[in-house]
Amino acid sequence: MTAPPARMILPADLAGDILVSAEGLSFWGGVDPETGVVIDAHHPLHGQSLAGKIVLMPTSRGSCSGSGVLLELALNGHAPTALVFREAEEILTLGALIAHRMFHKTIGILRLPPAAYDQLAAQPSARITGGRLVAPGLDLPLHRASATDLALSEADRAMLGGAKGAPVALAMDVIATIATAQGATGLRNVTRGHIDGCIYAHPANLTFARAMAEMGARVAIPTTINAVSVDRAVRPEPSLPPAFGAAASALADAYVEMGARPTFTCAPYLLEDVPRLGEDIGWSESNAVIFANTVLGARTAKHPDYLDLFIAMTGRAPETGVYLTEGRRPNVIIEVDLPARFDDGIWPLIGWLAGRMSPEGIPLLTGLAGAAPSRDDLRAICAAFGTTSAAPMLHIAGVTPESTLPPLEDAQHLRITEADLSDAWKQLNGGPADVNLIALGSPHFSLEETRAFAALMSGGAVRAGVSVIITLGRDVYQSVMAEGLVAALEATGVRFHADLCWCSIVEPVFPPDTMVLMTNSGKYAHYAPGLSGRRVRFGSLTDCAHAAQNGHVPSDHPLWQR
Repeated sequence: MTAPPARMILPADLAGDILVSAEGLSFWGGVDPETGVVIDAHHPLHGQSLAGKIVLMPTSRGSCSGSGVLLELALNGHAPTALVFREAEEILTLGALIAHRMFHKTIGILRLPPAAYDQLAAQPSARITGGRLVAPGLDLPLHRASATDLALSEADRAMLGGAKGAPVALAMDVIATIATAQGATGLRNVTRGHIDGCIYAHPANLTFARAMAEMGARVAIPTTINAVSVDRAVRPEPSLPPAFGAAASALADAYVEMGARPTFTCAPYLLEDVPRLGEDIGWSESNAVIFANTVLGARTAKHPDYLDLFIAMTGRAPETGVYLTEGRRPNVIIEVDLPARFDDGIWPLIGWLAGRMSPEGIPLLTGLAGAAPSRDDLRAICAAFGTTSAAPMLHIAGVTPESTLPPLEDAQHLRITEADLSDAWKQLNGGPADVNLIALGSPHFSLEETRAFAALMSGGAVRAGVSVIITLGRDVYQSVMAEGLVAALEATGVRFHADLCWCSIVEPVFPPDTMVLMTNSGKYAHYAPGLSGRRVRFGSLTDCAHAAQNGHVPSDHPLWQR
């Protein structure tokens, strides 16, 4: 097979020192948007600054919100000089495109074939000049990606040419650039969208959304909205800093102004109208994308923030990756050894480990069908998988609808052992046994999870000095309230928040006196040390209920080792 050409996605003349990461990095939850320092406690580059460096990594991973973090870094002067990838990548590429196209801030973006990538990774520094990559012993011509590499329809070309206005022309230009960077040959129609870039994690998200709204941007397909940074449905927080609360609401309002439906949930698959098997959609938000592909059998790439809006404005997405059946075939087969006894805490661990074992490809997990994982178990797998893998889906033999797709001929065969599960549990448990915050709902809690937690708390109460907060979508909250679960749990001391989630909570909604938090979410256990600055305990829902009532975790060992 002929190696792909060295591609220059964003042209630039630049030079800098090289910083190499052996594994992908999620900029959301992994990089401080104010400084460019890596804050992911589980990443090899933890504590290092990316600012001003030529950063090499195989691809990005994790949250679709990484594009917004890169835009913020570009606007505040702490971005990398360039990003160089070995595999397909669109999250950080998109952030760099927006910085360049809309705000005239340039970050070089390259994709190199493996041999050239490895050669560059061995160098201390490099420069890009005159369309060439130059380093000691390396002088490589770069092919500039452009829309001319793409077979566009007449309607696409009309949008690109401005027939539907400047906002749509911008959207098509960025979509076409991303498509050529991925090696796509054309675009395809999508039927619905989901917007992720509505969390007010930094000013860049509002800067972008307001700029697009003021240009007159409007969605062209039914589009839902992710969780935001302020509870507008259940418990509006008057003590939020006024500037932050106003900005967070303005960000949400900007997307509603552009025609998106104010669902404000990171779990759109819990809404009444869900995508069907084989339906092409344009979703963002990593856990939602992975669940849609894996469990529903819908088809969507893990579109980054901002591209999700552009896809919703045009109804078009790059025809590549998991939109194609061939792109959904597994390239890793992972046999899972389930312990003789286990609880719901096992599922996030499996997802987290599967992502680490398959950081860039789609795995097929075997050995789980007999355990009959529920929808919530599958949600837990998908959400945790997204923190450690760049892949937009996985398969579970005998469980998920496309698990019979034949693996690629060169698929690896790996195994998750009980020892691996135990080690993962230890890695996600970095705090002491005494806890004072129970964080539930990352992704948003379902009706079934709320019922289960209410049963576990029945007859008990939250211990003095401990806070218990459940985040959930406003639609699910209405169902929970109708069943009397809100009243029952609030009577024990539990607090509910809709619209926001744990990846967007800030103080004082996040209790400021928290020293150690506990969660049943593998996703939040992974991101919380960097996002909250607190130490973290991870366990099952039963463990969380015990800690809520007693102020400490029930054991320093998972259930299968007690």
